Amino acid sequence: MQIMETKIKVSELCQGYTDDGDGGVYGYDGKLTIRPEYQREFVYKDHQRDAVIDTVFRGFPLNVMYWNKLSDDKFEVLDGQQRTISLGQYLNGDFSVNINGNNKYFH
Repeated sequence: MQIMETKIKVSELCQGYTDDGDGGVYGYDGKLTIRPEYQREFVYKDHQRDAVIDTVFRGFPLNVMYWNKLSDDKFEVLDGQQRTISLGQYLNGDFSVNINGNNKYFH
């Protein structure tokens, strides 16, 4: 197994983000399966989800996420599903976060 570090912008990661329930969760312009069949459902509580967004607003890096390469342009998340879904939902406008007393929405 070979592990390669690749830096990806949040905007790239969430490009084409879709969540169609049992049909799957996808991002990275459809090239990344965020919730493979064997992964558990999204379980972050609101404060955990909000902490991911706050981390990005503060300009801090997110923890390493691991992907499995399925083919030249197809991947699946091995570790980082909850963080990735939190980002996708926020950029989709599914929720706002309260940072320093201000509600932050993504439009």
